[in-house]
Amino acid sequence: MSAGQHFRAIGALPFTVLVVVPVALVIVPGGRGFGWGLSMPVLLGPVAGAALAVPVGLWLMAATIRLFAILGRGTLAPWDPTERLVVAGPYRFVRNPMISGVVFVLAGEVALAGSLWLVGWWGLFVLANAIYIPLAEEPGLEERFGESYRTYRLKVPRWLPRLRPWSPDRD
Repeated sequence: MSAGQHFRAIGALPFTVLVVVPVALVIVPGGRGFGWGLSMPVLLGPVAGAALAVPVGLWLMAATIRLFAILGRGTLAPWDPTERLVVAGPYRFVRNPMISGVVFVLAGEVALAGSLWLVGWWGLFVLANAIYIPLAEEPGLEERFGESYRTYRLKVPRWLPRLRPWSPDRD
């Protein structure tokens, strides 16, 4: 996969979800309200939450994009999927670390922006993925990777991470 393919996938998917749509929602009339209108001592809670959620989310996203490129020989986009099943790094704990990363970053944006529009966008994103992944993505992965994906799916949870990393070699 070329660098251009990765940048197109990142621009089309996470950049749109995390930058384009949130900026548009915050600038709509009534979308403002930075900090939820809280006073400084109380505002520290959302700021602290965002200070944790955003870096964790960005780390998960960067780790998964790197693994897709190096181990999977593909991108995060459905139009340039990986050639190999990736079961390393954060994928040893949870099946959807990329989506988890995006959800964390969006939650941090919600905490900082104080926008009910962003709360709605976060909820819509979570709901859309809760529907899309089991109904479309997972059957496609099973078709492409067969028994290895079926085993992985049985051992690694979709959303809530395992406490110990899974390894196909030890299982």
